[in-house]
Amino acid sequence: MHITFCAVEAVPFAQTGGLGDVCGSLPLALAQRDVSITILLPRYKFIDAKKFGITPADKSLSRRVVSPKLDVYFIEHDYYGKRDGIYGDDGDDYPDNLERFQYFCSRALKTLEQLKKKTDIIHCHDWHTALIPIYLKEYYKNSSLAKAKTILTVHNMAHQGMFPRDRYPKLNLPATYNSPQYLEYFGQINFLKGGIVCSDKVTTVSKQYAKEILTKDFGCGLEGVLKARRDPVVGIVNGINHEVWNPATDPKIERTYTKEEVTIGKTANKTKLQQLVKLPQRDDVPLFAFVSRLVHQKGMDLIFEVMEQFLAMDVQAVMLGTGDRRYEKQVKAYTDKYPGKIWANFEFDDPLAHQVYAGADWFLMPSRFEPCGLSQMISMAYGTIPIAFKTGGLVDTVEPFNAKLLKGNGILFNHFTKKDFLQALRQAMEIYPDEKKFHALRQNALATDFSWEHAAEEYIKVYQCLLSA
Repeated sequence: MHITFCAVEAVPFAQTGGLGDVCGSLPLALAQRDVSITILLPRYKFIDAKKFGITPADKSLSRRVVSPKLDVYFIEHDYYGKRDGIYGDDGDDYPDNLERFQYFCSRALKTLEQLKKKTDIIHCHDWHTALIPIYLKEYYKNSSLAKAKTILTVHNMAHQGMFPRDRYPKLNLPATYNSPQYLEYFGQINFLKGGIVCSDKVTTVSKQYAKEILTKDFGCGLEGVLKARRDPVVGIVNGINHEVWNPATDPKIERTYTKEEVTIGKTANKTKLQQLVKLPQRDDVPLFAFVSRLVHQKGMDLIFEVMEQFLAMDVQAVMLGTGDRRYEKQVKAYTDKYPGKIWANFEFDDPLAHQVYAGADWFLMPSRFEPCGLSQMISMAYGTIPIAFKTGGLVDTVEPFNAKLLKGNGILFNHFTKKDFLQALRQAMEIYPDEKKFHALRQNALATDFSWEHAAEEYIKVYQCLLSA
């Protein structure tokens, strides 16, 4: 079985978020299960050929062999690829993103033909690659790719790739597809809609999110399109890369630790974190962390609703992330008002993020919606307990703690309200000084397996089912 991944992000070459984690880590896990994998990526200006051992394949293609079962091809373009960003600069999308990603979709299929590799399934990721199933059906009926199946994985329904309808001619498609049955969406072009309609299978990144996107609240206008498909959307929970996120081997934290050494390890890392961010070095006070983009989706407004009451408690808080400038200003106002209780950094700092995960006691994740989420899994891998809203992948990964049975790995609140969020924070404050309960909770979190092996097995089942259909 040969699977081709088509994506615009994949670690370690290019990444802005969870999409890059999935498209870099899942292929590795599949290759370890004897699945042959090719990844197709745009060749961005910032990808260092020497660093990654990338060599030219021809004038418009370069290659990196990762293993006997996995290789990566980079599609070159002198204009579209020579940018500092993937999607845009300074928070603004590039105005020619339609042309950039249309070129990638078109060129991806030509590349597969050129390589003459037997491709069983083309696995597309998000709207940037959603034209591929359309081009395959329209232009490759008599080619070596004619029998290839397509899967579209939706990582976030909020991002659909919508453009003015008058730019449709740039897609090089017949007028048939410029209709409500395919790409047209309320007077615009919608890449994701076209991909959903034309792909053989649609998956998403958690079981709960697969249910949620069929509703008006989470379908972002495409819930009817998803419901109209003949087969259901399959939800498969993402994993995390334990070679990167592992407190037992992490070189970026003050002291490594195993599950058996968690108390000593967490104490040492908490002290180091408090030193780094200039908070009082106290082990008796619970330290809450927030590592994320400062955006509406991540529950920033809810955080501000509870902030005064939260900081009135005996707590410490560390916030790390970039995002909306108005949120940064609000956070800055609290750090000025409550020095010694809350600290924030608005720049991307990967080593510090590792130290925050290792040093914090609690992890705040009050996302309004969360297709899967990686931060709650990373935090649990370090014995840092998530406090999360009951949505999307958070439902599939965070089991509410039962203090009587000492079962569960986190705290979930059921309603996206100030009242419920405060109740969850107070529950954390009650658990923290109880050594027996908090130790059991940490042990449960550390014992939870979020490796990519489970996701790889689920995807293989989907692949096999699609090929046998």
